[in-house]
Amino acid sequence: MELAIIIIGIIMIIIGFVGSILPALPGPPLAYGALLLLLLHDSAKEILLTNNYTWLIALGVITLVINILDYYLPIWGTKKFGGTKAGSRGSTIGLIVAVLLTFFSGGLGAFGILLGPLIGAYIGEKNAGQSNQVAIQSAKGSFLGFITGTFMKVVIVLIIAFYFGSVLL
Repeated sequence: MELAIIIIGIIMIIIGFVGSILPALPGPPLAYGALLLLLLHDSAKEILLTNNYTWLIALGVITLVINILDYYLPIWGTKKFGGTKAGSRGSTIGLIVAVLLTFFSGGLGAFGILLGPLIGAYIGEKNAGQSNQVAIQSAKGSFLGFITGTFMKVVIVLIIAFYFGSVLL
């Protein structure tokens, strides 16, 4: 049973890492769920609840905050750089299209996932009747917000993975 818990936890962390990049999966919460799963593992539970109980709570709070920020940052970046809601929507649609193209046609890989929000925000602003300059600025802001959110999610999942491993060792 304990081996199954460890294997499921590792799978959750791997999916959590992938979900940190792909918008359809809740990456950090899945990875944090792997830590909570360790509470079912007798020796890991003892370590989690005695020595490092505060780490478990802190990582949960950080995961929650990053998840909230991840939805807000592209919108904030778009607004900060002078864009509109159309740019934010376009950025999201661009990311989804890039991910779908990557999975179903080989696409551009990570490069496409980086370009998708940028191109999507630009097209969204142009479709809303914005000038070329506003569309470019909106695309920059949305892109920076997306990159910041993705970076934060990847970092927290890596921290959770390291903590998961350290509890088991």
